[in-house]
Amino acid sequence: MHQQRPPYGQVREIRMPNLSGRTIGTILAGLVLLIAVFSSVYTVRPEEVGVVLTLGKYTRTTEPGLHFRAPFGIEKVFKVPVRSQLKEEFGFRTIQAGQRTQYSNRKFEEEELMLTGDLNSALVEWIVQYKISDPVKFLFRVRSPRETFRDMSEAVMRSLVGDRSVNEVLTVGREEIAGVMKIHLQEMCDHYETGINVQVVVLQDVNPPEPVQPSFNEVNTAIQEKERMINEALSDYNQAIPKAKGEAQATVLEAEGYALDRVNRAKGDVQRFNSLLAEYRKAPDVTRRRLYLEAMKDVLKNVERTVIIDEGLENVLPLLQLGPKGAVK
Repeated sequence: MHQQRPPYGQVREIRMPNLSGRTIGTILAGLVLLIAVFSSVYTVRPEEVGVVLTLGKYTRTTEPGLHFRAPFGIEKVFKVPVRSQLKEEFGFRTIQAGQRTQYSNRKFEEEELMLTGDLNSALVEWIVQYKISDPVKFLFRVRSPRETFRDMSEAVMRSLVGDRSVNEVLTVGREEIAGVMKIHLQEMCDHYETGINVQVVVLQDVNPPEPVQPSFNEVNTAIQEKERMINEALSDYNQAIPKAKGEAQATVLEAEGYALDRVNRAKGDVQRFNSLLAEYRKAPDVTRRRLYLEAMKDVLKNVERTVIIDEGLENVLPLLQLGPKGAVK
């Protein structure tokens, strides 16, 4: 059967169960106990530490695991990822990291646009990787530590870029800027007691502004062509000069050897002549005959045929077979 609704304009009476004050107190005590249990248990993950404040004052740091604290806000816990390497990006933002990293299409010119020392502009994108070395200093020494760290990083980068020409920033000075920035940024973090340890600074990309980028590309192409031609000229120079020096030295050594040989031969001839002269003075006839025989020996050894005629032969005409030129065959 359906229960009849009361006529319009009449109020239906609803009766509440009669609870005693003792029952209500038991329920409230149970709720308070349940809230106290849930608010006193907390977990710290492996890459974190827990910084515990008791009535607003730092008391202890807890390691990863399950821990207890005073309930009802008496103790508060701030979890800090001290074992994770954190990263700040400037001039760009990574939407999703992976094999195909996706970047934001938004322009961050307020961060990346910088003025160089020669009054040119450059778009500088860089990454700073860091770790939290002191969680207490990170939480309580500086207000908004992440924003403060980003401001310090940008200030140091603008100072370094402003001390260099645009060519240095775009080409050879990038590694130097990254190394110097890491040192200066760490000094600033230590000075302000941020509790941050700077790990790596990487200049991701450095480009001229888009309106002048074609002109910069042409200048860079010309510089590269100039360096290539200089390197080729130096290569030819390094090949030709040592070769010429070697040939000159060989010629000098050859001349010195020839001179030494001529001098030694002359000295030998003089000594031989002096020896013959001494022997000639001792026995002129014998020496003269010996010299004659030695000379004839040197001459006759080149003659193919020799005819010896007795000088005492008379009234006889020797018949000799002479060649076309009168040589004796």
